[in-house]
Amino acid sequence: MSEANLEKWHAHIRGEIEGGLDTLLADDVVFYSPVVFTPQEGKAITKLYLGAAGATFSDGADKAELNTKESKFKYTKEVVCGNQMVLEFETELEGKYVNGVDIISWNDDGQICEFKVMIRPLQAVNMLHAQMKAMLEKMSG
Repeated sequence: MSEANLEKWHAHIRGEIEGGLDTLLADDVVFYSPVVFTPQEGKAITKLYLGAAGATFSDGADKAELNTKESKFKYTKEVVCGNQMVLEFETELEGKYVNGVDIISWNDDGQICEFKVMIRPLQAVNMLHAQMKAMLEKMSG
């Protein structure tokens, strides 16, 4: 199941999953942001945060999800164990290097039940915080 889940996530990133995050996220998913103190609970808020991150990493494109064909975002390492995976990524925002990990847990139904993002260096966290805030405001109307 773990390799199938990894492939589902990569297919989603490539824009090949019908229904996108609606299909992949469990209703009770919990999202841990690198810039928000409290866990965000539920599919709607998790979609909002992941959509804003995807648009931010897609160089501000008006998209609700990451498009790796239009950004410098790339996964560089993957560790998969059972229903959990750690995917290290690199990208660039405004000429600054960003390095982080997505820690994804899947339930027995093959849906994401927990998604945690960690970012480094501090300069990248601060920049991402500002850009995510602007993107969330833009997406919320």
